Amino acid sequence: MERKSHIDLFGIVALTLFSLNLGFNQVVIKFANGGFQPVFMAGLRSAGALVLLGLWMWARGVPLRLPSEGRMAGIIAGLLFAIEFMFLFSALDLTTVARASIVFYSMPVWLALAAHFVLPGERLTALRGVGLILAMAGVVIALADRGSGPGNLLGDLMALGAALCWAGIALCVRVTPLSRIPAEQQLFWQLLVSAPVLIVLAPGFGPLVRDLALIHWVSLGYQMVFIASFGFLFWFWLMKIYPASGVASFSFLSPVFAVALGWALLGEETGLRIWLALALVAVGLVLINRR
Repeated sequence: MERKSHIDLFGIVALTLFSLNLGFNQVVIKFANGGFQPVFMAGLRSAGALVLLGLWMWARGVPLRLPSEGRMAGIIAGLLFAIEFMFLFSALDLTTVARASIVFYSMPVWLALAAHFVLPGERLTALRGVGLILAMAGVVIALADRGSGPGNLLGDLMALGAALCWAGIALCVRVTPLSRIPAEQQLFWQLLVSAPVLIVLAPGFGPLVRDLALIHWVSLGYQMVFIASFGFLFWFWLMKIYPASGVASFSFLSPVFAVALGWALLGEETGLRIWLALALVAVGLVLINRR
């Protein structure tokens, strides 16, 4: 498809479905934690997605090796990727999907704050500053609320750590030679580095399997195919077609879907403060991504 100057109907539908996919993934991870130890599952997901992505790149003639000037940045991004999902999968083992998702999808807040000081031309405007304050207030409310379900503070903080690592990856891509490297190669190296790191670290977090059943393998396969490999490639493809700010503005939908699906599919209790936190984060993300 040719480059678009605005988000058309196809883009709206595609981005909404992708956000729904990300929100549903939070539920899948929490469910699959019943069969796999979280860090081990994150490592298996990276390993499986690495194979799928590698085969896809090989078939399309996309080089697997990073240019020499981008390898150190690729390793750093891969280590951040490993830490991000070590935190996120563990967070979803300890706290609710609603709480973890609100905190995790606050990533654009921390990226915008860092970019204000690091990236030329990315300074916060008054409108984006208001969005930043609203979203941060939502995160604070989510972290402070201890009365809406079995939320565990350690899990909430792990979700925050995952969001900070995600922002770190985005910043690493922007300020290093990775910015000139195709997205497929960036993702391949993040998977290549994270898979062995997570699998090696996994035994330190307890037994590798729990009450494992076929449905947990299906859940892992869903994550490999529809999230960690072709899901991210689909998002990169949309970024090539539509304006980045327009694509980013749909980021508020992911935590909305995650909270709703956690309530509908897992029966999570979501009190008034959680909905208030979600509303503040969602509005804040929209304002932050306005250009």
